[in-house]
Amino acid sequence: MTLWLVVLAAGLLTFGTRLSFIVLLHRLKFPGWFLRGLRFVPMAVLSAIILPQLATRNNVLDISFRNPQLFAGALAILVAWRTKNVLLTILAGMAARLLFQSVFTLI
Repeated sequence: MTLWLVVLAAGLLTFGTRLSFIVLLHRLKFPGWFLRGLRFVPMAVLSAIILPQLATRNNVLDISFRNPQLFAGALAILVAWRTKNVLLTILAGMAARLLFQSVFTLI
């Protein structure tokens, strides 16, 4: 029973926190420079999540030509830039990672 109460409390706390931003912040007026800066937050967060995964291999920093994740990431970036299609970018990145990993294993 305690576990369910903790899960319920965590869910209500998360919901309340998110709802407070929606309910309270719509009344505030933010400067234009702040709103322009907010547009870059998703890209910054996504980069902070993805870059460590591309630059490490076996939990060690590996920025070399022997790292297949770097090549797969570069290809995924190219596909995203050219097509603007999220699903195609994910599929191309995953396929490239598998291909480069198998090729680099043979070398």
